[in-house]
Amino acid sequence: MTTPADVHAVRDPELPGRLLTIERDELVPLLRSRPDADFALPVAACPGWTVRDVLAHSSAALTRTVENRFEDGVFSPESNDRDIAERADWPHSRVVDELERGLTDAGEVIARAGGALDGLALGEWVHAGDVRAALGEPGAYAGRALPEVLALLSTLTRERGHVALHADLDDVDEPLKLGAASGERPPGRFLGDAATLVRLYAGRGTDGVDGYELAGVEAAELNLFSG
Repeated sequence: MTTPADVHAVRDPELPGRLLTIERDELVPLLRSRPDADFALPVAACPGWTVRDVLAHSSAALTRTVENRFEDGVFSPESNDRDIAERADWPHSRVVDELERGLTDAGEVIARAGGALDGLALGEWVHAGDVRAALGEPGAYAGRALPEVLALLSTLTRERGHVALHADLDDVDEPLKLGAASGERPPGRFLGDAATLVRLYAGRGTDGVDGYELAGVEAAELNLFSG
């Protein structure tokens, strides 16, 4: 796959929807193939949550997006817990059905939001990776949507004034520029594969991951979901 360094200077409103559609086609069949016991597995990236809890949170977030329900405190820990509790009596299949609908329908709403909801699409893809990791699936934070993820990362980090980083990726032909140059410090440098870069930006840690280098920036500075 190829991601040129500077092609993401303008927001692509259709990109988040494409990412969610690819994830729908990858994740939903996997979930429908798993036994009920797998939904009770703990998710390491979300302490205290099971696979079922993460899926309920994700399906609720997407449904809220489609229905434009963003009351005060939405997506706070308390709001997330309420969303999960509201689905506690649902069969797993109903949660997966809601997730599938959300992954299908949210892209159009996100496209119209002018960028305000683009991060939600990335967050949902990351949670899908959390679930895949809990299920023992290989390439939890990689897969067919990775080019879209890298493009969205480039756009989000630039628009949010994130620390500048130049990434030379083992599995991408062209270097990737992320963040926004401040003039106060030189860009950091990442050498490694794309999935490891995504893990750093998602705050998922790299324990047990070898073969990458990060210089001029701390891993914690890259986390898009901190704070």
